[in-house]
Amino acid sequence: MNFDLTEEQKLIQETARAFAQTELEPVAARLDQTGDREIFLGNLKKLAELGFMGLNIREEYGGAQAGMIAFSLALTEIARACASTAVTVSVSNLVCEVIQSVGTEAQKRAYIPKICSGENAAGSFALTEAGAGSDPAAMTTTATLDGDAWVLNGSKRFISSAPYAGVFVAWAVTDKTAPKGKGISCFLVEAESEGLVIGKAEEKMGQHASATNEILFNDCRIPKDALLGQINGGLRVAVGELTGGRVGIGSLALGIGLAAMDYATRYAQERIQFGQKIANFQAIQWMIADSYTELEAARLLLMQAAFRRDQGQSFVREAAMAKLFATEAANRACYTALQMMGGYGYSRDFPLERYARDVRVTSIYEGTSEIQRLIIAREILKNVNHE
Repeated sequence: MNFDLTEEQKLIQETARAFAQTELEPVAARLDQTGDREIFLGNLKKLAELGFMGLNIREEYGGAQAGMIAFSLALTEIARACASTAVTVSVSNLVCEVIQSVGTEAQKRAYIPKICSGENAAGSFALTEAGAGSDPAAMTTTATLDGDAWVLNGSKRFISSAPYAGVFVAWAVTDKTAPKGKGISCFLVEAESEGLVIGKAEEKMGQHASATNEILFNDCRIPKDALLGQINGGLRVAVGELTGGRVGIGSLALGIGLAAMDYATRYAQERIQFGQKIANFQAIQWMIADSYTELEAARLLLMQAAFRRDQGQSFVREAAMAKLFATEAANRACYTALQMMGGYGYSRDFPLERYARDVRVTSIYEGTSEIQRLIIAREILKNVNHE
């Protein structure tokens, strides 16, 4: 197997790294503390201009057409500097991919170029509800056809980028008589739609600059042709097309874990205790060895999933494995790095406590670690049963 990156992939990785170091890292702590929207949106616009909002999107729709491996590499580099920016890039890319995959030609041309170019600061998903998180089939938001319009009613929770998203990919029940999960459809809801209300902002543990809000559909009217994909086929979109998001969040987590360990390792080479650098102590060396080994394993799992996606092969199991391992390994790495720095790691004068807060949610959103284990087991058992 050839692990070498193509010249295009190397260029994208290097460009992302340079941008992260010069534009994102210097303001990351400020964004965490203040959530400065102007700076945050300004950086999103710059990333769009560099082509990072449509990495796996065809050129005819304004994308870079670089593939999933390039997407993973870029997310890792961006997340090393600012997890809030990275999650927004990840979700926006995925919104474009879903529209590209199941949308009509008119929908693709209407929405994808606006996100890729930065005309729209972000794209957003509206799937999760108060009673429908890991079990999206339990959603209660409804969409009723009224003449030449769909009317949406209900609410969604934990919606990333809600205040500045140009378009929402939203799910709602369109057939209440269908078996659970069989009567759900997917829609494109523009931010200016009548009856769409951006509600309460969540006060989160980490990733503060990335807005996360409740949204409300109060007799929200959208055109009949806003249906995305097949009627009553929305859950298949949610569980199928969103698989790529697991590669994105796994890559994001990897970036945070690497940033934490890099910082703590440099610190260990400078910190003097008992008359020598703490990097000389076996306890610290084992922390370094174990964490970097796990992070490298995470990288390889992510590359495998991304490669299979780029080759048009099934990658459901591989994406779930990569997301599970990368996010759990990154959580361990951040806490190991914090431990290596001792009391300084617990202080806001250093970035470790931010990394620890930012990384925690990666094992929750885009499918919890527990859900990933169910997916992995299901895929393995399915193959065993077919042997």
